[in-house]
Amino acid sequence: MKNVLVTGGAGFIGSHIVDGYIKEGWRVTVVDNLFRGKKENLNPQAKFYQLDIQDKKLSKVFSKEKFDLINHHAAQIDVRKSVEDSLFDAEVNILGTLNLLDNCVKWGVNKIIFISSGGAIYGEPSSLPVNEYYLKNPFSPYGISKHTIEHYLYYYRENFGINFVSLRYANIYGPRQDPLGEAGVISIFTQKMLKGEKPSIFGNGEQLRDYLYVEEAVEANLLATKLIEKINKKKIKSPDDLAYNIGTGRGTSVNSLYKLISNFINFREEPLYLPPRKGEINRIYLQVKKAEKELAWKSKINLEEGLAKTIEWFKKHY
Repeated sequence: MKNVLVTGGAGFIGSHIVDGYIKEGWRVTVVDNLFRGKKENLNPQAKFYQLDIQDKKLSKVFSKEKFDLINHHAAQIDVRKSVEDSLFDAEVNILGTLNLLDNCVKWGVNKIIFISSGGAIYGEPSSLPVNEYYLKNPFSPYGISKHTIEHYLYYYRENFGINFVSLRYANIYGPRQDPLGEAGVISIFTQKMLKGEKPSIFGNGEQLRDYLYVEEAVEANLLATKLIEKINKKKIKSPDDLAYNIGTGRGTSVNSLYKLISNFINFREEPLYLPPRKGEINRIYLQVKKAEKELAWKSKINLEEGLAKTIEWFKKHY
């Protein structure tokens, strides 16, 4: 049985990834500092270490568990937080990942799936949908850190033989997303409407985003796991060659999203409009042809279906 380390495996997306690997018959180890993650998200079949990815003790975990693959979801994910404290963002996202990669070199782990950002690394594209080779000009420290790591991955592959796949997520939503602690407009809107509170929209609400249901992100990770076994000898010219946009290829405005959720919940209040926030872009959605061709992955769950599943979960848990 192969052993995978899922960093951030107690978080919203990471915990779903853990469940997916366990269903596929993998032995799963989770490293999570529980800063954002929750113990109740942990699959009881996974082995858990409460540890920060920056911690030097991570080496002992590698030594003991003998991993075949790293699935790296642990991150500082909040764009606003990265603007407020760019040093903290870099410490977690860049230095934490380097600690992980150095342990891969030390303990002979040569495969890593890295979770990048399709919503932040491209900046403000002049044409949409944006593909993997589009110019990278991120607007936030968060986007900068994610893009920086992709270059480190290229370096570690070329110099130490560590094979990687980068998954550039769209805006992932679904069950377990924290409406209080994570950057997730769907969970925030849903919880507030269910409580009878008026949600806020920053800017005019015409910002476009690509929203993907979490189950489809799990499928993309499992397909990337199969792909990474085949890329040992593949020659690449840039990190973009092993990066894949994971989204729907469609943009939805925040105003449209608000109406959809309010119709599901039968909430009739208008939103409170506030000034736009620094570091956030206006329009982004992802071209996914590369993932379709090379990962055999394509989004199949439309926004209405995903919202219905998500709202039903929130009704039971909040």
